[in-house]
Amino acid sequence: MIPAAFEYYRPTDMAGVLSILAEHGDDARVMAGGHSLIPMMKLRMADVPHLIDLQDVGGMSDITVGADSITIGAMVTQHDIIDNAELTAAAPILREAALQIADPQVRYIGTVGGNVANGDPGNDMPGLMQCLNASFTVVGPDGTREVAAREFYEAAYMTAREDDEVLTQVTIPLPAGGYAYEKQKRKIGDYATAAAAVQIVKEGGSCVSASIAMTNLSDTPVYSDAAGAALVGTAVDDAAINAAIAAMLGDIDPTEDNRGPVAFKKHVAGVILRRAIARARSRA
Repeated sequence: MIPAAFEYYRPTDMAGVLSILAEHGDDARVMAGGHSLIPMMKLRMADVPHLIDLQDVGGMSDITVGADSITIGAMVTQHDIIDNAELTAAAPILREAALQIADPQVRYIGTVGGNVANGDPGNDMPGLMQCLNASFTVVGPDGTREVAAREFYEAAYMTAREDDEVLTQVTIPLPAGGYAYEKQKRKIGDYATAAAAVQIVKEGGSCVSASIAMTNLSDTPVYSDAAGAALVGTAVDDAAINAAIAAMLGDIDPTEDNRGPVAFKKHVAGVILRRAIARARSRA
């Protein structure tokens, strides 16, 4: 389909972006890679009279690996993540997840900022960022603020970002321990039926910390404190993994759609989470 008519803007700095947002209010939307927004506009699921392209805004395409944290600009693409050796050495789960997003053509254009800011419950990066305890920097007319990824998502396509704010970067504490990102999907390029991000830290054969989040099993990504807690203090044996899966199944709320009925999705969620925990344990 063809989207409704819209005005197109390509400002060169954040001041220009915020000025357009202030002028047009709810009628304006910012676009990073466009792989979420443009299809919705074509299907007339999103009415955007004023479209602001961020491609020419500088300062949002850098990846910085520091001693304690990683900073990823909102305009960094999935391919940039895959291709950055320093980032892969510091946080290999990011590359593992990015390689499972859509296909190479999408990954060359699709951005981290667009993936996390849109609030699409099927996107891969939101759950991963919750697992990694990331925070998002948003800039608006009242200045800059930080929002934890675990507090950012409110409902499908609804986030803590205000309409006149722009997400500019993601900050991730330097990960430690074993990791895994597991994803089940119907075909290459599809959203997940279920996906799981897991980080496990072990000392002396026992798990001392665990972080678990899942994707596309509720109207927001699901970070489960209880699932992680079920692994802490254990050798991450079968009993502990079963307890973590049970906790996660209590936190998700899938709905029936063309990926399957609720019972099937819960079954897939359990299988995928078991695989992710086992692989993270082997790497810890």
